[in-house]
Amino acid sequence: MKRTEPISIKQLIDKVMLESDTREAMMQQRASYLWTEVVGAGVNRFTFRRYVDKGVLHVYITSASLKNDLGFLRQNILKEINSRLGAEVLSDIVIH
Repeated sequence: MKRTEPISIKQLIDKVMLESDTREAMMQQRASYLWTEVVGAGVNRFTFRRYVDKGVLHVYITSASLKNDLGFLRQNILKEINSRLGAEVLSDIVIH
């Protein structure tokens, strides 16, 4: 067996995750959780379901007026979540 330079555990995990789809799935899951941080606890109280499907964050809101307001802020929220992730993980946010 050929010896190579030692690498850190972080580098090893990153390499394994890049070789599989695990990294993408983890980033999408993190994007869903970042919703709460970005919009705040007040808005999150009216959020009853959220999930990511094919790069699109789907968010279900119980308040019609809040849903309307979030529709106007959707692109700003999308940019903030992607910024915090450090990558373009989400392509859109759909508010139901």
